[in-house]
Amino acid sequence: MDIPRIFNITESAHRIHNPFTPEKFATLGAALRLEPEARVLDLGSGSGEMLCTWARDYGIRGTGIDMSQLFSEQAKLRAQEFGVADRVEFIHSDAAGYVSDEGVDVAACVGATWIAGGVAGTIELLAQSLRSGGIILIGEPYWRQLPPTEEVAKGCLANSISDFLVLPELVASFGHLGYDVVEMVLSNQDGWDRYEAAKWLTMRRWLEANPDDELAEEVRSKLTSEPERHTAYTREYLGWGVFALMPRLCFKKS
Repeated sequence: MDIPRIFNITESAHRIHNPFTPEKFATLGAALRLEPEARVLDLGSGSGEMLCTWARDYGIRGTGIDMSQLFSEQAKLRAQEFGVADRVEFIHSDAAGYVSDEGVDVAACVGATWIAGGVAGTIELLAQSLRSGGIILIGEPYWRQLPPTEEVAKGCLANSISDFLVLPELVASFGHLGYDVVEMVLSNQDGWDRYEAAKWLTMRRWLEANPDDELAEEVRSKLTSEPERHTAYTREYLGWGVFALMPRLCFKKS
């Protein structure tokens, strides 16, 4: 079980596999008012940076699930580096359908809502692990500005303009699903640069070390095209954020 090898190559040096920076994760942790011993579940946990830093800084306990064997191994090493290996567990497995044995305070899927067929399905999945009063975290792209053409949307690696919503529509969609948005932390263009541009040096170094690999031609092509694609499309049109949700309270009219 693993993700496509090309992603293990291009993101092998990443600590964070989305357009967030360490500063943004610190802001998010503070915004959530995390308390010691709070339990956090992270589906699609990547290299474990969110859980490891929150265990170090806030004393949380966490479980991360990810399909990438490489990223899961990196997460375990990061936990050891931070001295929190007794507080966080990383499982190399398919996060689709994963439900915690006990209720968690925070159930997160930060940038991998494809695991349950999209935002609605992922929220439904995460809710099965959430204790009463807990918070769901969803990391999702949105349009900073609506692409003028379908070609521009595809330049952002979307299938079509309809793949994503503009920010107000995305926020409203959570309400339509029966959830209050109680916090949000948004990425910025620098976050996109750190996520996308960091791949370019990784690809160059990999090509130098693996010129005869079966994926060398594909990696070479990406290294040639990605800087222009990112600066022309993703950086200008696509936003990304993490949204904190709680089930909407219903009050009876007196």
